[in-house]
Amino acid sequence: LELKRLSVSREHRGRGLARALCREVLAFARARGYSTVVLSTSVVQVVAQRLYEGQGFRKVGASYPSLLGTLLNFQIFHYRCDLGDGN
Repeated sequence: LELKRLSVSREHRGRGLARALCREVLAFARARGYSTVVLSTSVVQVVAQRLYEGQGFRKVGASYPSLLGTLLNFQIFHYRCDLGDGN
C-alpha cells in the first residue's frame, strides 16, 4: 500500500492528528492483508520524517526528482513499514 500526501492544515497541527492518521493507515493496511506500506517525503520535511520513523517506517533509499533537484541536492527519501502477517 502506498501512503500519498498525508497533510494536516496549519491551524490543526500539533494536536497529534498526523500521528493518528498514520496509525489509521497502518491499521487499514493490516486489516486488508497488506504486508508493507511505502511512502516518499522530501529532505526538507524533517517533521514528517520524524513522524514516519516514530510509526515504524525505515528509510530504504533516496533519489533526486530532476536534474535541478540533483544540482540543488534536493532529495526524495523513500520509506517502508513492514507490517508482518498480523498474528
